[in-house]
Amino acid sequence: MERRKFIQSSLLGAGIALGGHELWATALNAAPFNKRERMLQWLDGKAETAYTPAAFFLHFDDQHKVGSAAAQKHLEYFRFTGMDFVKIQYEQAYTPLEFLKKPADWANLRPNKLDFYEPQLQTVREIVRAAKKEALIIMTLYSPFMWAGHCATLPVLLQHMEENPEAVKRGLDILIESQLLFVRACIEIGVDGFYMSTQGSESKQLSNVKLFTDYVKPADLVAMQEVSNKCPFNILHVCDYNGMYTSYDAVLDYPGQVVNCNPQLTNQLLSWQDIATMFKRPVMGGMEKNGVLSLGSPGEIGAAVEGILKNAPKQFILGAECTVPGTTDWKNLRQAIKTAHRFKR
Repeated sequence: MERRKFIQSSLLGAGIALGGHELWATALNAAPFNKRERMLQWLDGKAETAYTPAAFFLHFDDQHKVGSAAAQKHLEYFRFTGMDFVKIQYEQAYTPLEFLKKPADWANLRPNKLDFYEPQLQTVREIVRAAKKEALIIMTLYSPFMWAGHCATLPVLLQHMEENPEAVKRGLDILIESQLLFVRACIEIGVDGFYMSTQGSESKQLSNVKLFTDYVKPADLVAMQEVSNKCPFNILHVCDYNGMYTSYDAVLDYPGQVVNCNPQLTNQLLSWQDIATMFKRPVMGGMEKNGVLSLGSPGEIGAAVEGILKNAPKQFILGAECTVPGTTDWKNLRQAIKTAHRFKR
């Protein structure tokens, strides 16, 4: 509707009357979509059937983690690769806290206040100001469980979860309090959604799936449900950084307009149509983060992308199963994205 009004006002401003449907249709079809408009159309299932969005994510070097330097690097990367939306990396993890020696110590955790996130929020402000008119912008959102792993190291967190999950829950609740401050600030600045990462249901993490469903999952869903209600474009990322999954049953009902995960489970390889059917939504992925993207020639990358898209569901975003290595040549990523955009279904 906004696009329709924009075209109408532009034509009237030029002294062109809209007396007939033919002129209107010609103007509407001739006006080019920018990336933002195209992705919103795609989310509604109304984009051109021949168009496949694509995006890859990586961490930048230490000089471009937060603040203005990070904003400029994100924008440079977005425009060089031609990807279809901007995804901002989250780079302000908690550092390991020495006092977390036993489960009861989680009650002594103190939430970071909003000023802690200011360097990251500066990045968000500058990117939103520079690129929101041309593209959707999403912010990375690590789960409280993942933040807890940063606080205590993952082995200590898992040990405490096994010994006394109720005690760890007190810490997760404190982390949720801080997480919501950051999430709400990002929404107020103007992000269009979040790349929502979850861990904990991998096959070799927790000994009992109930530890995940009773403690990790409720903590995940607090912020996820809030952003799902307020933002049009959220990607659920089922992260396999710490291990593989036997199934995705525990997270099938998580929110998010798109799901991004690894099709390789411990005992089977899923097709992307399987994943789309399983999660009942569009999917993102296809490329291995350490595969042809890192080592292939332009021709090999193009052939790999075409092979993936031939069997992909209708609503599919080409990407990787997780963040690609920071050393990946941006030209390789641009080649993959360009191939996806040109691919004819």
